[in-house]
Amino acid sequence: MSEASSRGIDHLVLAGHDLDAVASVYRRLGFQVGARNRHAWGTENHIVQLEGAFLELISLGADFLAPAPDAPVAPFAGFIDAYLRHREGLAMLVLQSSDALADQAVYDGAGLGFAPPLHFERRGKRPDGSDVHVAFSLAFARSRAIADGGFFVCQQHYPENFWNPAFQVHANTARRVLGVVMVAETPADHAPFLSAFAGGKPRPSTGGMVIPAGSGQIEIVTPIAFHERFGVAMGEAGPRFGAYRVGVADFEAAAHLLKAQEIPYERRDAQIVTSVSGCVLAFEPLR
Repeated sequence: MSEASSRGIDHLVLAGHDLDAVASVYRRLGFQVGARNRHAWGTENHIVQLEGAFLELISLGADFLAPAPDAPVAPFAGFIDAYLRHREGLAMLVLQSSDALADQAVYDGAGLGFAPPLHFERRGKRPDGSDVHVAFSLAFARSRAIADGGFFVCQQHYPENFWNPAFQVHANTARRVLGVVMVAETPADHAPFLSAFAGGKPRPSTGGMVIPAGSGQIEIVTPIAFHERFGVAMGEAGPRFGAYRVGVADFEAAAHLLKAQEIPYERRDAQIVTSVSGCVLAFEPLR
């Protein structure tokens, strides 16, 4: 795939122990947070819609039971359960798919697949509170060298029922997910997997590698490069997700909102950097 045809970012799965607390923090950050939803297997989430991509704030319901390793939901629900046993943060990267079955065949053919596609449906809500029907098919890829990161693509079967411009208006002026940043001691070792997952050609970047994902980016950098860029020490070297980048229409308005909400942040070059639920969030001006 060329950069133009590589798989774009569909959503980011942000896992936390206390879903109400995480949702409250995201509201203070200036995001419009959607209603609480529940999956049939016991995970619960809130959705933050942006233009063409969304943030999924997720946790385990009170009655959640870990699925068996061979259960269809294990690559998703089982991974979230295992992830939350030792950390919170950006757990899974999800890319767009127009045909999950075809993408699964590509991953299987490249030796990256490890589970059959997962299809599920649930009820959603419009801004007026009325119910809508949404359905998704997921296709999974795996790198055995990245234990603390999950990867899949998502095909939406009723996108007209999911996406809504009314949900995409945020006090912090957030518009788009620009990319994610992973951390690893040797970034080049993981670039082939990330390239095959996204369908984009890797190229060198400061302190690591960058892989196009539609109009966004997947970056993987060394712990030193990550610290120099965001001012945050990762501790464990990874490989794991350390940050995600969100483009805002009004950079000064975003900074003012965080200050008014007494949320600690740092301005670093053209970034507003803060930490939320085990992950770095960087607001950047849209160009």
